[in-house]
Formats: sequence, C-alpha cells, structure tokens
Amino acid sequence: LLVGMTVPSLAQQTTKSTDSRPFSERIWFGGGVGLSFGTVTAIQVDPLVGYKVDQNGKLSIGLGGSYWYFRDNRFTTPYDFTAYGYRTFTRYRFIEQAYAHAEFLHMNVESNRFGAFSEIRPRIWVPHLLVGGGYVQPLGGRGSIYLQVLFDVLQDPNSIYFNQGPIFSGGVGIGF
Repeated sequence: LLVGMTVPSLAQQTTKSTDSRPFSERIWFGGGVGLSFGTVTAIQVDPLVGYKVDQNGKLSIGLGGSYWYFRDNRFTTPYDFTAYGYRTFTRYRFIEQAYAHAEFLHMNVESNRFGAFSEIRPRIWVPHLLVGGGYVQPLGGRGSIYLQVLFDVLQDPNSIYFNQGPIFSGGVGIGF
C-alpha cells in the first residue's frame, strides 16, 4: 500500500520553465517621432513599451501613448489641431522579419475639427481599432527599425483616419 501511494505522487512533480531570460530581456521599447516645421508645423510622438509573452519572443503585448500637434499658417486665422491618447497592442512575429499587429487606440480630439476656425470645438474620446502587419530590420545588438501598414476597421466619423486608406508608419525598437 505504501508503494502504491508513492508512485502517483512522483508523477505529479512539476517541471520548471525552460525560459531563463531575465525580465529585462522580455521588455522592449520603441515608437516613432515625426517633426515638420515651417508654414505647416506637425509634431507626432508615439512611444511604446512591449513585453514578450512567450518563451521564443514571438508574441508581444504592450502599451503606448500618442501626442499629435498640427498648425497650418496658410490661412488668415491659423488652423490648430491637438490630439493625445493611449494604445494597447499585440504583435505576433510569424517569421523573424515580419509581424501581425492589432491595437486599440483611444484618442482625445477636437470634435468637428473641420468646422469654422473660430468656433469652439469640444474635445471627445474617439476609439480606433487598427490591424495590419509590419516588417522588422535588425540594426545589430538589440536595435531594429520597423515599417508597418495598418487599417482602422472601426471608421468612427470623428477619427483622423475616417475614410482613409492604409496607415503607413515606422519607427525604431530596442529589444523587439
């Protein structure tokens, strides 16, 4: 009877995870910055932080922020636009150089931003669901650059991407 109780308990031993990478190697940083100055000024800052969920680093989840500023001085009354928000995303690298991407982007924008320049434009939160894919080019070490093409599938009328085609973007990454 004692032998019969010992054998099942040996079969229930747990195996230790084979992933010995430290937390710091699972975290990656990236994003993009866009700057244009002159008659038309445009500033865009989109930082990201991701976490490699699985052992081989193919699946990542993450968070990011966004800030956009645009000013057009070609008119008697200059046109200004400011938006800010946050994003949650997931990426899956199906091969080393390519990935699928899905994100929820929530932006605070001025409603009716295409109305008269002098009218007061209240701010509203606009949801975006962006899906697509991208290409990654390693730069050496942990650095890389990426280019991606996304589509806004929600098409909210207040979205800056409303009735537009693909959204092309790119940036740099450390650890991705």
